[in-house]
Amino acid sequence: MSSDDIFAKVRTTLVDALSVDDDQVTPTARLKADLGAESIDFLDIVFRLEKQFGVPIPREELFPEAIFQGDASFVANGVVTAKGLEALEKQMPFANLTEFKKNPRLDKVEDLFTVDLICSYLAMKVAAKG
Repeated sequence: MSSDDIFAKVRTTLVDALSVDDDQVTPTARLKADLGAESIDFLDIVFRLEKQFGVPIPREELFPEAIFQGDASFVANGVVTAKGLEALEKQMPFANLTEFKKNPRLDKVEDLFTVDLICSYLAMKVAAKG
């Protein structure tokens, strides 16, 4: 499956799940800030992507929201520490953390969750499947 095919399926899924227009779903669109996704939407998105791609998607694998709640050394003064960044990289090998590492504020973690991140994740899952 090509990256264009993956993007097209992800776009359709997000348009349906979030009731947004096609043109809003760009590779750089952030799920929360740009597309208005809320916590409950993430469950729906995961369910729809599983059906669309035929692969199991553990929610915490794609959206590891609790990663910084388990270890106090992962965050200091609202900034993700080197140890936290290492854990994030391990949990999300499909994520491009280059820009985030320049200013790793905890309140900016949600900006990592873009359409492109979902596509990268699904490319990894589809490749492993097949």
